[in-house]
Amino acid sequence: QVRLVESGGGLVQPGGSLRLSCAASGFTSYDYAIGWFRQVPGKEREGVSCMTSSGGASYYLDSVKGRFTISRDNAKKTVYLQMNSLKPEDTAVYYCATALFRLCYRELSDYDYWGQGTQVTVSS
Repeated sequence: QVRLVESGGGLVQPGGSLRLSCAASGFTSYDYAIGWFRQVPGKEREGVSCMTSSGGASYYLDSVKGRFTISRDNAKKTVYLQMNSLKPEDTAVYYCATALFRLCYRELSDYDYWGQGTQVTVSS
C-alpha cells in the first residue's frame, strides 16, 4: 500500500525557516517524482515544487523561488522542502503527492497518492 506521510510543519515567525519531510512507504521502487502542494482554506490547492525521480527540481511556484528548496534522499525514500524567509502568505496546509511517474506533472488531477498534510503557520 503506497503511503506518503508529511512532517515538519509548525508555527514560525516571519523570516524563519522550516523543513518539511515527505516519507514514502509501500513503493515497490522509489523511481517516482514527488510534488509539494499547499492549500489555504477557501482557495484551490497549488503546486509549490516538484522533484523528478532523477533528482531534478522540475519547478518552483514563482512566489517561493529563491526561498524554498526541494531535495530528496532516495535511501530514506524521503523528499524534503526547505523553506526559508517564510512569510505570512506561506501559511497553508502542505501536502506531498506522487503520480507514480518519474517526471513531474503540473495538474493536480494527475496525482494519485497524497499525504495527509502538515500545517505551516507563519505569524508573529
